[in-house]
Amino acid sequence: MLLITEASSQALQGLRDLSTLTWYVIPFLAIVLYIYTVEVSKAKKSGNWDPIVAGLVIFGMDFINETWNGMVFAATQISAVWTTPGPSAFKVMVGWNIEIIFWFLIAGIIYYYMLPPDKEKKILGLPNRWFMAIIFSVLCVIVECILNIAGLLIWEYPWWNLSFAGVWLIFLIGYFPFVAMANIVMGLKSAKNKVIAIGGIYAIAIILNVIFGGILGWVY
Repeated sequence: MLLITEASSQALQGLRDLSTLTWYVIPFLAIVLYIYTVEVSKAKKSGNWDPIVAGLVIFGMDFINETWNGMVFAATQISAVWTTPGPSAFKVMVGWNIEIIFWFLIAGIIYYYMLPPDKEKKILGLPNRWFMAIIFSVLCVIVECILNIAGLLIWEYPWWNLSFAGVWLIFLIGYFPFVAMANIVMGLKSAKNKVIAIGGIYAIAIILNVIFGGILGWVY
C-alpha cells in the first residue's frame, strides 16, 4: 500500500492557514507593488506595456502549473510532482507558497529587461527573444536544482529529478513554456489581443481551481 510521502505531509501542515503569516510578507508585498507601480507609470508615458505583460503572463502560467501539480497530489494521494515542505509565511498549495508567488510576480519583468532593445538582432543564429528565453529558463532551472539540493523543494518521482532527463523535463515543462508564452503575447500586434491572451491564461487557472479545487476538492 502506497502512503503519502513525508514531504507531502509536511507541505499539508498549515496549508492556507493565515496564522502562519509573518511580518516580512509586508515589505516583500510593498516591493512587488512598487515595481508594478513604477512600470505602470512608465507605460503611461511610453505606451510600452510589455514589462507588465511579461510579468502577468509568467505569473499566470505558473498559476496553471501549480494548479495541475496540486491535482497530481489529489489524484495520487502520495505526492505532487514537487512539494515545498519547509517553513513559509503562507502555503497556498503543496508546491506553492507566498515566497514563490512573489518571485513569479516579478520574474517576467526581470526577463523583459534582459531582452536586447533590437528585436531583430540574432544571438548565435537565433532570434534574441528565443535565445534569451532559453537562457532565462536555464537560470531558473539552476536555481530550482539548488533549492532541491537544499531540501526546500522536494521532487518525489524518478522522471522529475536531478538526472539529465529530469532536468530537461523541468526545463521543458517548468519554465520554458512560461517564457515562450511571454514572448508570444508580447509579440501580439494590438493591446486588445494582449489583454485577451492574458485573460485567457488566468481564466484557465481560475476555472481549474474553481472546478477541481473548490467543487471537487482535487487541488492541494
